[in-house]
Amino acid sequence: MATSLSVAAGVWRYPPLVPGTLIQRYKRFLADVRLDDGREVVAHCPNTGAMTAVNKPGCRVWLVPSDNPKRKLAWTWELIELPGDDGGVALASVNTGRANRIVEAALTAGRLAPLRGYATLKREASVDDARLDFLLDDPERGQAYVEVKQVTLKEADGLGYFPDAVSARGTRHLRTLSRLAQSGKRAVLVFCVAHTGIDSVGAAAHIDPAYAEAISEAAACGVEVLAYGVSFTYGGEMPVAVALERRLEVRL
Repeated sequence: MATSLSVAAGVWRYPPLVPGTLIQRYKRFLADVRLDDGREVVAHCPNTGAMTAVNKPGCRVWLVPSDNPKRKLAWTWELIELPGDDGGVALASVNTGRANRIVEAALTAGRLAPLRGYATLKREASVDDARLDFLLDDPERGQAYVEVKQVTLKEADGLGYFPDAVSARGTRHLRTLSRLAQSGKRAVLVFCVAHTGIDSVGAAAHIDPAYAEAISEAAACGVEVLAYGVSFTYGGEMPVAVALERRLEVRL
């Protein structure tokens, strides 16, 4: 179902968050956290990647509690605070499920200049045997297919990279975008850089050379590659909202 686009705040608001300290992430989807009140809880870790740069025991984290009795785990790990390059703190999202909602809010509000001017937005556009995240449509501008990827990997060189683990699915999405671009459709890859310490994004050829090759080929086919960084709003010491506000360099 398509939704009409209108000017709005473009901000995605978090449910009330609870602070703690990361003890460990394990079995891919589990994390032990010591809450500030002293309790130790097991939280769901909604991230299938390696989380190389954001799995840092001892760092402050933020969880979302749930009172749903049907849930196996009552907590979800959302954010982590990391040491910044300037001696400050960088904030990063570990919940990859939030990236689409953050980008959708930005698209709806017209925050992403290259993708302004479309009348409607549809989630999950089926193309051949793939499903892309968004389809923008407009009687005058035509259609734009948009795929979103969350970036949190910051390497020792200070640069941001995607992916943080081999991503056959990500490579398939690039092939789909390439076919769309070759057929004359507008095809766009948006990197949602959910780490405030990252200022540019490149393909992680040292982790997934197939993905690096596929993104170069996609760009050559006419796929647009955009990167935007998040900015967090605080209520006191607690993050309360997030928005895409920084256009970042893409290194291809």
